[in-house]
Amino acid sequence: MTEQGPREYRALWMEGDKVKMIDQRALPEHFQIIELTQVGEVARAIKNMTVRGAPAIGAASAYGMALAAMDGSDLSEAAGLLKAQRPTAFDLFFAVDHMLERLRRGNDPIEAANDYAESIIKKCRLIGEHGAPLIKEGGKVMTHCNAGALATVDYGTALAPLRVAWRAGRRFFVYVSETRPRLQGMKLTAYELWNEGIPLSIIVDGASGHFLRQGVDLVIVGADRIALNGDFANKIGTFEKAVLAKELGVPFYVAAPVSTFDPRMVDGRGITIEDRGEDEVTMLDGKRIAPQGCTALNPSFDMTPAKYVTGFITEVGILRPSEVHRIKEAII
Repeated sequence: MTEQGPREYRALWMEGDKVKMIDQRALPEHFQIIELTQVGEVARAIKNMTVRGAPAIGAASAYGMALAAMDGSDLSEAAGLLKAQRPTAFDLFFAVDHMLERLRRGNDPIEAANDYAESIIKKCRLIGEHGAPLIKEGGKVMTHCNAGALATVDYGTALAPLRVAWRAGRRFFVYVSETRPRLQGMKLTAYELWNEGIPLSIIVDGASGHFLRQGVDLVIVGADRIALNGDFANKIGTFEKAVLAKELGVPFYVAAPVSTFDPRMVDGRGITIEDRGEDEVTMLDGKRIAPQGCTALNPSFDMTPAKYVTGFITEVGILRPSEVHRIKEAII
């Protein structure tokens, strides 16, 4: 996946009784692998964003549940601990409940967790195959945040169609918005695309409208939770891109596996939006950049209404917002 790390590395995996994952906080300066042996360590890695991206968080929580089962921890307590770390991403809740069911049926913990991770990889590969035809030769694509292999174990969601199209010989260009305040676009998406050889330019978030008006062919983003009416939550700054794309006639697609759709969420008004610490906004590289005494608000996600979405790229195909309610059958 990277030049610093062998291409066969995934974002996270399990070896014996250890969960291993790329420390995404260290990228792109350093490629580091960390080892975790307890469910509490996995919970902290989710909370502090060592691992991030809804599908990858789900896989991490599956491995965390495996560790809990292996050391005899109370599974209900382990499930509650993991679910408490990131309130917006539905994959986290989906994966924990999936593992609880498998473990209570007596399935092998490592096998169950590996099965879950492999299912996410397969779904992301299919997302890439379904979405690749949207990428045209010589086209211009805009992304937001990171929804690549780092965020999904392998392949990616929003980046999967780009990878499939590029490897098929299609050539195009990508605008990568920096994604303040943690800069996941600049640090992670640009890193992944550069290692893939895909041409890109990083833009500041506020320049999105400027470049959309100049001739972007489509926008592809990921999602952390999708309601049954097509409203969805994604990294803060997604809503503005969607509104601008609609105004300018640019197709706006959301790429996500079925595990990101919340069958209990009727619309986006019920999605919990995670607020993170103000230091992410007021500090940069350990140095305060805001005036002393000034506070900051730091919502990690925003909710985009379904009316701004052209389609949802899933492992079962591309769905129009009016078709999203059908996904409930696939989840249940």
